[in-house]
Amino acid sequence: MSVLAENLEKLEAEIADACRKAGRRREDVELMAVSKTYPAETIAEAASLGLGLFGENRVQEFAGKAPELETPRARGEEPIRVHLIGHLQSNKAAKAVELFDAVDSVDSLRLAQRLNDAAGKLGKRLPILLEVKLSHEETKEGLEPEARETAQLLEVLPELSRLEARGLMTIAPWGAEEQVTRACFRSLREWRERWAAAHPRLNFDVLSMGMSGDFPLAIAEGATRIRVGTALFGKRAPYKGPPE
Repeated sequence: MSVLAENLEKLEAEIADACRKAGRRREDVELMAVSKTYPAETIAEAASLGLGLFGENRVQEFAGKAPELETPRARGEEPIRVHLIGHLQSNKAAKAVELFDAVDSVDSLRLAQRLNDAAGKLGKRLPILLEVKLSHEETKEGLEPEARETAQLLEVLPELSRLEARGLMTIAPWGAEEQVTRACFRSLREWRERWAAAHPRLNFDVLSMGMSGDFPLAIAEGATRIRVGTALFGKRAPYKGPPE
C-alpha cells in the first residue's frame, strides 16, 4: 500500500469518526483533496484511489498540470473535478473559467461579473461558492457578511445567468482555540440560513469549511465539504512557480 493510500485510509476513518460523533452520515460530507503544489501524477494517483474532487490555489500553477490530467477529467461516469479555491484576481477570470470546473472563492461583485462574462463567451455554466471572511486576519480574503457589496452581490447573482451559486466557503483563523474555530464555522452556517431565507432563488447547499487541522470541528458545525491537503498528501513544499 502506498503512503497516499495509507493516509487516505486513516483520513477516512477520522472523517467517519467525526461524522459519528456529530450524529451525521459520512456520505453527507464531501472530501476535497487540496492538491496545490503537488504534481499531476500525485493527483492521478489520488484519482486512482477513488478521490474525485480536487482543490487548487493558483491559476498559473494548475495550467501547467491540466494537460496531464485530461484523461481522468474526461473519463466516463466518474470524471475528476478540479475547483479553484484560492484568491482569484479578476483579470485572470477568463483563464480560470477555461481551466476549472468551479470557482469556490468568489469574493467580490466585480469578480462574479467577470466570471459570468467569461463563462458566457465559452458557452459554459460555472458553479461557484461565495467566500465569506469571518475572521479578523488581514491576510484572509472574502466577503464581509454585513458589507454593502455582499448585499449587492446577493441581489445581482440570480441575474448572472452563467453562474450557478452552490453555497459558501470560509477559512477559520489560523491556530485559534477550539471555541473560536467552532464559532467561525457556526457563523457561516447561520449566515447560510439567513441568506437562504432572504434569497430563495439562490442555492446555498454547500458549506465548504474545515481543513486538515480542524475538519472534525467543521463537521460538528455542519460542513458539507471539507478541504484536506496535508493530512492526505503530507507536508507540502512551498510554491516556487511564477507569481500570480
